[in-house]
Amino acid sequence: MADVKTNVKTIVADAVNAFIKEKGLEVSQISFDSLQVVTPPNPEMGDLGVPMFVFAKSFRMAPPQIASGVVALITDKSLGEFIAVGPYVNVKLDKAGAAAPILSAIKNQGDKYGSLNSEGKKPLEGRRVMVEYSSPNTNKPLHLGHLRNDALGESVSRILKMAGAEVYKVDLINNRGVHICKSMLAYKWFHEANGDTPQKLGMKGDHFVGQCYVEFDRWLKGEKDKPETAHPEAAQQAEDMLIEWEKGNPEVRELWQKMNDWTLEGVKETYARTGVSFDKLYMESETYLKGKDQILKGLEKGVFFKAEDGSVRIDVTDVVGKGKDEDNHEKVLLRKDGTSVYITQDIGTAISRHDDWAFNQLVYVVASEQNYHFKILFHILKKLGFDWAKNLYHLSYGLVNLPSGRMKSREGTIVDADDLIDSLHADALKAIQERGRDEEVGNADDVAEKVALGALHYYLLQATPIKDMLFNPEESLSFNGNTGPYLQYMGARINSILAKAKEAGICENTSDEALALLSSEDEWALIKQLGDFPAVVEKAAVNLDPSQVTNYIYETAKAFSKFYQTSSIVNAGNEKLAGARLYLAECTLQVIKNSLNLVLVPYLEKM
Repeated sequence: MADVKTNVKTIVADAVNAFIKEKGLEVSQISFDSLQVVTPPNPEMGDLGVPMFVFAKSFRMAPPQIASGVVALITDKSLGEFIAVGPYVNVKLDKAGAAAPILSAIKNQGDKYGSLNSEGKKPLEGRRVMVEYSSPNTNKPLHLGHLRNDALGESVSRILKMAGAEVYKVDLINNRGVHICKSMLAYKWFHEANGDTPQKLGMKGDHFVGQCYVEFDRWLKGEKDKPETAHPEAAQQAEDMLIEWEKGNPEVRELWQKMNDWTLEGVKETYARTGVSFDKLYMESETYLKGKDQILKGLEKGVFFKAEDGSVRIDVTDVVGKGKDEDNHEKVLLRKDGTSVYITQDIGTAISRHDDWAFNQLVYVVASEQNYHFKILFHILKKLGFDWAKNLYHLSYGLVNLPSGRMKSREGTIVDADDLIDSLHADALKAIQERGRDEEVGNADDVAEKVALGALHYYLLQATPIKDMLFNPEESLSFNGNTGPYLQYMGARINSILAKAKEAGICENTSDEALALLSSEDEWALIKQLGDFPAVVEKAAVNLDPSQVTNYIYETAKAFSKFYQTSSIVNAGNEKLAGARLYLAECTLQVIKNSLNLVLVPYLEKM
């Protein structure tokens, strides 16, 4: 309802200024931007409202008194009837007059509808936002936790872009460290002599390298219930290999590169399958030393200090607060031997990123387990004097758990991303075939894949990011209730309704005379729901919360379902009314398409 809200604010602002003049108040004229438009809790109170609380102090009047006085001075009745409801100036909109700008905006803007706010502007236009997400390790494939991370990062990026921001998506590939060396050692011990490769074994590269990682852990710990078969020396061997890697040992580096390539090739296949993409990949192997110079410069300036053991540290009491645990009040930035720690790398990477693409904001999509890490990172960058550090944000999200508990990749109990999607795909295909819809939907296998992705992404995004969640595949695939497949079904159903109406010779009618016939409670509720989409996009973008979009889609689907139960198109009994309802249904489908895209749920024409 962007245009309608803009007009409401203009009319009320003019009346407030007239009220100031009439009362002889010694205050400045108010601006259009000082007003807020809200939705009353009860439709009988009006369709939109403007609170007067903001003027109470400067006017030295009670808000209800201001509201009554302002309403008395409103002469423009083009939008409908303005009434004072307590401290609010509310308006009962003229339905035909309000419906036209909402529906025409949807029709004219198409897949761009949702990008303009109530002032007719892109709310985040001019903002440059870098979003980091995924951050896989090159010793294993993506798992369920990565899928939530990827869904959040990709969805937030799309929402920010819809709201007008320039978005740059980055991925930090964790491709060095002792965990990588563990997979490398297992390959040398158990596969190299056989000439094993992913291609030879018929495996995705990331799956093969992940298998090596599990094999190392089993070798280290020994077979179950047989401690005598353990090989504790393997841990030191991995540490020794890392030292050789850091020295640039050609043999170690060659194996490392080969296994990194295998993993990345497999991970990129999963990215393509799930609709995730990046503008740039950063490699930890190229960034892990970059923060060291900044730490040494900070040491010279007195930002950091050298501890008795020779390590370089920072006092983080300002971040963690005063408490009994003195160990948490100092953060090591360089070990006593001068080597970097993980946060040192992140300092260098953040600086490099701003040099590469000068962002206004950098959003890190990382699980809540790293809350402390990011508080310290942002604190250090501010201490180093980087002004842009105040715009760093950690989008903290809860863990995804299984019915059996948490995932442990080194023990082989991980929920592999590809396996999970394959399972959802198989179940979706089975459901299509059991319903006898495999021929009707066209390519049943393609539809099943899109249903699987819709089920997965919607389920992962419908909860607010910070909440821990239990992923239930059966629930996610349900065609009833608040699920991706249900919303895909609603999109397909509306598409079918439109096709049948057009086959019956009905044409859309956008005239004011026809739109004036959309006067029932269900028709008007749907129109208002469609008009709220731009505000939902803006709020989701500001809060970095895709769940606000998923909730909106479900409410829109329910509003359409209720509308269609009482408002037939083919049997409207009136050509103009039928055309107006067809127009409303077309606009509803456009909004559903736009919103589904924001949360990575593929739209289906048939289902």
